[in-house]
Amino acid sequence: MQKVGFKGRFFPYVLIAPQILITLVFFYWPASQAVWQSFLIQDAFGTRVEFVWFENYETLFSDPLYFNALVVTVVFSTTVAALSLGFALLLAVMADRQIRGARAYKTFLIWPYAVAPAVAGVLWLFMFQPSLGIVAQQLKRMGVDWNYLLDGRQAMTLVILASAWKQISYNFLFFLAGLQSIPRSVIEAAAIDGAGPGRRFWTIVFPLLSPTAFFLLVVNIVYVFFDTFGIIDAVTLGGPAKATETLVYKVYSDGRLGGDLGGSAAQSVILMAIVITLTAVQFKYVERKVHY
Repeated sequence: MQKVGFKGRFFPYVLIAPQILITLVFFYWPASQAVWQSFLIQDAFGTRVEFVWFENYETLFSDPLYFNALVVTVVFSTTVAALSLGFALLLAVMADRQIRGARAYKTFLIWPYAVAPAVAGVLWLFMFQPSLGIVAQQLKRMGVDWNYLLDGRQAMTLVILASAWKQISYNFLFFLAGLQSIPRSVIEAAAIDGAGPGRRFWTIVFPLLSPTAFFLLVVNIVYVFFDTFGIIDAVTLGGPAKATETLVYKVYSDGRLGGDLGGSAAQSVILMAIVITLTAVQFKYVERKVHY
């Protein structure tokens, strides 16, 4: 067997240098700046900066609106991740069968992934607009008093549906690839032994699909914490009455709109710590159940 190696000692470092540079410039440098700014406070005109230690964090943890945003984020992220993963897995299992027009179904299911989050929010906004939306009009004919502009639960339902719909295509793509990589001989052998479709799925298919499911779980947690900002901003602006204001939207609202740069930086640091902790917990405990 021919052994492949690099001629130069520093050539491997040259190859990874662009990625390391991008990571340093666009992740570590902004993150370090946010940590530093979380210990500062500026006046309304930005002419004076004062180092206040942990005052921004103390103010944050005494603010009931911040804990409201935390609860909203937990409900929102859990529901969106469960819906997007569940429906994507169901669609992938159905599309993996030998059916007529399967290629067209797969193509149509992948298309929503190309839609930007803000555009996805606007599409659902058009359908559920209280006075002109097609779906809203049908709901009113059914006796449902639909007005997400006034009802916080309806607003939360709308952003959850839009966010889950946007992510289903991404999850579907990976689940379908994972299903197609499972050897058919294993499933056929289980069918010959008398295992029904449900038993074959939970004892053979899903365990072999667990690495893909674990990867998508981590990706979806990051998605609902950060990438859903565009949907919320386009549909509800965090309202009504802070009912859809997640942690990432509160960072934007307090920093960009409210001018509280120090408090906003403290929120971003806490949000980053939460996501890192969740990811670490998933790798430590959930990955144990993954079969590679």
